[in-house]
Amino acid sequence: MGLKTVQQYKDSLKDGRVVYYKGELVADVTTHPDLSVAVDTMALDYHLAELPEFRDLATVDDEVLGERINRYYYLPKNGDDLLKQFELIVASTRMGDGFIPLAHDIGSDALNAISITANSMGNQEYIQRIENYRTYLKKTDLAVVTAMTDVKGDRMLRPSDPEQNHADYYVRVVDKNDKGIIVRGAKIHITGAPYSNEIFVIPSRAMSEADADYAVAFAIPVNTKGIKMVCRPFQGHISSLEFPNSRPVRVHTDALIIFDDVFIPWERVFLCGEWKHSATLVYNFALMHRRTGCAYRIPMSEQFLGVAKAIADYNGISNAPHVREKLTELVIYLETLRSMSRAACLDFVTYGGIAVPNPISTNIAKYYFANEYHNVIKIIEDLAGGVLVTAPSYKDYLVPELQGDIDKYLSAKKGYPAEQRLRMLDLIRRISGADRETIALHGEGSLQAQRMTILAEARQVIGQCQKMVEQQAEIV
Repeated sequence: MGLKTVQQYKDSLKDGRVVYYKGELVADVTTHPDLSVAVDTMALDYHLAELPEFRDLATVDDEVLGERINRYYYLPKNGDDLLKQFELIVASTRMGDGFIPLAHDIGSDALNAISITANSMGNQEYIQRIENYRTYLKKTDLAVVTAMTDVKGDRMLRPSDPEQNHADYYVRVVDKNDKGIIVRGAKIHITGAPYSNEIFVIPSRAMSEADADYAVAFAIPVNTKGIKMVCRPFQGHISSLEFPNSRPVRVHTDALIIFDDVFIPWERVFLCGEWKHSATLVYNFALMHRRTGCAYRIPMSEQFLGVAKAIADYNGISNAPHVREKLTELVIYLETLRSMSRAACLDFVTYGGIAVPNPISTNIAKYYFANEYHNVIKIIEDLAGGVLVTAPSYKDYLVPELQGDIDKYLSAKKGYPAEQRLRMLDLIRRISGADRETIALHGEGSLQAQRMTILAEARQVIGQCQKMVEQQAEIV
């Protein structure tokens, strides 16, 4: 089959999965008042692939299957493959008004990280299993997400430490037989899981020999017996306090995923007890996922620049010298992220026979975005002014005896009516909210995680630079 339609994707979600939302068991995620909005957001991945103008970006001819497949599941061989995947993420996020659809990107990051790890191990059984699973995804075009973050318990203790309240804070193998393994535990913060088809489960940290039962990686359908998902509540529709938006609302939710003695067949197990390779898998996933994160933050940064210029125009301050300086900062922010992210793809390295983005450039790009994020929000809020948080609601605007006064007093520069200004302020509030802040700062790892990776990856560069200056100084 190769490629799914939007309707086929939605139909595939009616499979008896166990999903809870606001204390209730959800009968059908595709018809639920809130979750259906998130389903529509993920469906954008399938919609984009159907559009003729994106066909060569979203899909590719697979030389092995001899058919057209989704580009995300194509094994990247060079910088051009990485750059096209990067541009695909940017395009789909723009279509989602700053929300990435998530149907394939994070799953493909885990897919490639597992392939690299299996190749690095030289484990032929794992190599064959992950390639078989890649072929399965090529043929079925399933929506796959990745569950990495464990609930952890006491973070100062290792997974197997007897001082933990119980042994299941990290997903672990509790039994195995000739057919497969049984796992127990929980993952948290897993975006898109309630309306995906399958889940990659991978470790969240390096393991010790005592933690061998926790060194496990596998893929499993979300409707597998023993899996329960509890969704984070969110606003799935336009609130009556906001100005109505003719564009579809885009949103995702995250899930606590509970694995209650879940059976995984051996053909879907990609790591089981090889604790020394847990860190390798974590590292490779983080690298691939940070490239993905940089890509979908470009449309977000474009939004920031756009709303800053718009509200400056509406307030009549665009030509003030200090405002021009602020807009310059936002241009530098956007273009630094864009150029560093593209360079990381073109200046690729090869791990386990697979092309991956340059680790130093990728981590610098992600670090720069997150580290400068609050400064960007500060600029936008400063340009908007106090009215950003004190403006009347849409309900107030609809009151006949108030609308004239609001039009009169909340207009600003000539040619920009009050409603237009209020709508832009509403957009700024939505795109600079707490959900975005969490994603910007903590998605794909903390700022410190990127700094640690940059230093570790730069050791060779640092050594070469030291050797160069020692030669210049004639130090033997």
